[in-house]
Amino acid sequence: MASSGEDVSNDGDVPPAAASVADDAHLLGFSDEILLHILSHIPSTDLVLNVRRTCRKLAALCLDKSLTHTVLLQKDYEASEDKVKQLVKEIGREIQQLSLAGCYWLSGSTVEHVARCRGLVKVNLSGCHLTSLRLSKVLSALQHLRSLAIDVSPGFDAGQLSGECKATLSRVRELKQTLYTPSYGVVPCCTSLEKLLLYFEILDRTREGAVLSGQLMVGQSNVPHYQNLRVFYARLAPGYINQEVVRLYLAVLSDRTPENLHAFLISVPGSFAESGATKNLLDSMARNVALDALQLPKSWLNGSSLLQHMKFSNPFYFSFSRCALSGGHLIQRVINGGKDLQSLASLNLSGCVHCLAPDSLLRKAEDDIDSGILETLVVSCCNLRHLNLSAAHHHSAEGAGRHLCQLLARLRHLRSLSLPVCSVADSAPRADRAPVQPAMHAVPRGFGKKVRIGVQSCPHPFSGQAGPQPSSVFWSLLKDVPFLERLELIGSNFSSAMPRNEPAIRNSLPPCSRAQSVGDSEVAAIGQLAFLRHLTLAQLPSILTGSGLVSIGLQCQQLQSLSLANLGMMGKVVYMSALSDMLKHCRRLKDLRLEQPYFSANAQFFQALSQCSALQRLCLVSRSGTLQPEAVLAFMARCLHVVVCHLFTGESLSTCRSLQQSLLRSFQAERPALNVVVFPLLHEGLTDVIRDVPMVHLDEVTLFKSRVAEEPPNLWW
Repeated sequence: MASSGEDVSNDGDVPPAAASVADDAHLLGFSDEILLHILSHIPSTDLVLNVRRTCRKLAALCLDKSLTHTVLLQKDYEASEDKVKQLVKEIGREIQQLSLAGCYWLSGSTVEHVARCRGLVKVNLSGCHLTSLRLSKVLSALQHLRSLAIDVSPGFDAGQLSGECKATLSRVRELKQTLYTPSYGVVPCCTSLEKLLLYFEILDRTREGAVLSGQLMVGQSNVPHYQNLRVFYARLAPGYINQEVVRLYLAVLSDRTPENLHAFLISVPGSFAESGATKNLLDSMARNVALDALQLPKSWLNGSSLLQHMKFSNPFYFSFSRCALSGGHLIQRVINGGKDLQSLASLNLSGCVHCLAPDSLLRKAEDDIDSGILETLVVSCCNLRHLNLSAAHHHSAEGAGRHLCQLLARLRHLRSLSLPVCSVADSAPRADRAPVQPAMHAVPRGFGKKVRIGVQSCPHPFSGQAGPQPSSVFWSLLKDVPFLERLELIGSNFSSAMPRNEPAIRNSLPPCSRAQSVGDSEVAAIGQLAFLRHLTLAQLPSILTGSGLVSIGLQCQQLQSLSLANLGMMGKVVYMSALSDMLKHCRRLKDLRLEQPYFSANAQFFQALSQCSALQRLCLVSRSGTLQPEAVLAFMARCLHVVVCHLFTGESLSTCRSLQQSLLRSFQAERPALNVVVFPLLHEGLTDVIRDVPMVHLDEVTLFKSRVAEEPPNLWW
């Protein structure tokens, strides 16, 4: 092979200045292996349509199979219709895996070009606009397809699928189907299914107010083919109709449980009553299969002996979210008395208020945990990578080495962790923290009304110290798990003002009393996490200045998504200055979600935010909050990559509509994926506005939720 130096010197496309650079200093002097690794981080559209045209060496490398075999266009917000068409034209024959997930801005006619990628084995079209006829045309051409993800929207008609399309579907082994209307979708055509993922997003009422029925359309087959099924997963949005439809899917499973089933997961918000059919299904599973992943509705587990009879084989994922699972049951029925569970990688105990306490009918949720139960869990599941203990009060008692943080520090493989704020408080009052003394006077709110607040004297987190505070158990925990990529600290009583499919919440529960001792210094401790990519902080009432945020901005240089909610006293935004300083350093930040009453989205805030040059998505939720339209427009003009701007404040409907129209008029043409929603938070029409937000943004940014161990690792490619 010719040396890179010869390649450069003989290539007329390379400027003379570049050609004169020494081989060992020039980018093209690197080995092909290193260059391919670098090129793998460039979006496919840019790689094929731009980088490939710079010189002959890159032209060859950009078409290497390692780069063209898999093309991922999700969140490539600059992938315009013309770019996607040109990309498919140039390398369509080479693509074997293609993801257009969440590419809602592409028209159906553009998505139809996928049919030219005849070698596709896997394709993800979730979030794309496709009619039944267009879907039929695409799938008819993909004879090698084995993995498919699609949406089933109102108007879908399986009768319009051609024979060639159904032949393709009969060979599909993995199907992910998001339902926006009561339907079996393409499931009855998929006779070889091994993995079935179902997302139920059906609304109870149409826009006109008509109540939808869960009865599936007449003429659809009601006998899905589950005989080869290995993985069954269903996630339901709130609403009775989603429960009604999922029961129809489960009815077939209850008749005959697939003998190769090894993962059974159903995620349901709220209550989901057990029926005779589901009871038969669970009894059959207990007798006939050994699972390695399990999640069930809380009502199916509460008070039942089901876990005692279930068989598990090297389990890697358990979710008992919101279940009334006691510590005794957790140890005896799940961990089997301390049985080695080194295979377990992900555990979700969110909302399990008694899971770290012994069996006791008299126990209160705020009572101290049993450290022996947590220690057994940590020792038995020593390879946990994802752990969720949020939405509960896990208070530690006195005792050396028995604090929750000290025990969790043994889990050295952790990559994501979600904890209630009160659980990281030191057991005893901190010597370096002055007690809160209530003030007997009102102070100006600054960004809202006058409120009575407590005045606390607290030093800067780093004042008088060269490094972290060794007296804090939270500092020590984070020091021992330095490779965390996702961290959530969420108040036990926190609930977002913007729930799913419901009006905005006007009032919230007060924070846990023990959370009062978690403040700026604990937040500053997060700065130790050099690999942190995703951070959520919610309901920390003792944030006084937000100085810890600056530490995070300076030290967590990999931070990509940040969610802050209800920090400090609710009547006053105390951390605006610190937040502005923090944002100056967040060069890789892509997603920002702020939820704070009385927040003033003014020129100062947007000026600071403008320095986040990589920012793509912004969501602001503020009851009684205000915004400056001119500042928003100036921010959008400076931040060229922002495609999501969701602002829910206390401004009037006319102000919101005017700003939304101005944003769309100014930036829609140059940003095809632009999604703007500006609307009063407490307006009765909020639910109807939310339903138009693309699911990818609604699920990831607009709505607040804990995301640690939400789903099994690598559930979908």
